[in-house]
Amino acid sequence: MPNDLAKFLKQRHSVRKFQARDVAPEQLWQLLEAASFAPSPHNRQPWRFAVLTQLATRQKLAQAMGERWKEQMLTDKIDEQTIQKRLKTSSERIVNAPALILPCLYLAKMDSYPDEARQTAETTMATQSLGAAIQNILLMAESLGLACGWLSAPLFCPAVVRNVLNLDKSLIPHALILVGYEAGKAENRPRPSFDDLIIHFEN
Repeated sequence: MPNDLAKFLKQRHSVRKFQARDVAPEQLWQLLEAASFAPSPHNRQPWRFAVLTQLATRQKLAQAMGERWKEQMLTDKIDEQTIQKRLKTSSERIVNAPALILPCLYLAKMDSYPDEARQTAETTMATQSLGAAIQNILLMAESLGLACGWLSAPLFCPAVVRNVLNLDKSLIPHALILVGYEAGKAENRPRPSFDDLIIHFEN
């Protein structure tokens, strides 16, 4: 088992292109179950997940997010040709993925504090645990022969995502996890030197 985990950790990579092949509902449930076992502050599990498999929903979401992104890029004075190229690439990724998992931060059950510093720390703990839940999804997908891509676009337009999917305001969309079967085989990109990542190690 430890060897399997090491293999999944090392071979997992971000995927953007998928086969035109559906993901079985039971496999999606397995991914969500894996997420539920992630560590969380006070055992509150401050996350909720939406699963999108219908093409019409993915198209509607891609269009709405694209419109908001275009507004942002125009504000940044990016030229029209670049904008259209970026929008096309982004839309294709969302629409062509057989399934999307939308992880949302859910703070309603977290502790409340009278001072801003502790409240910020509480939110940060919840956000960190959401990242752990997403990592569980990615590793479980790898073990099932599935491929994933982690997009952070919802962070830049959470209200747009909530509106398209009719989500409660207590839910804060944080990512889109593309799920499917990889088309082709991409090589893992080189990683930074491992030694550079360790700032202190006591023997």
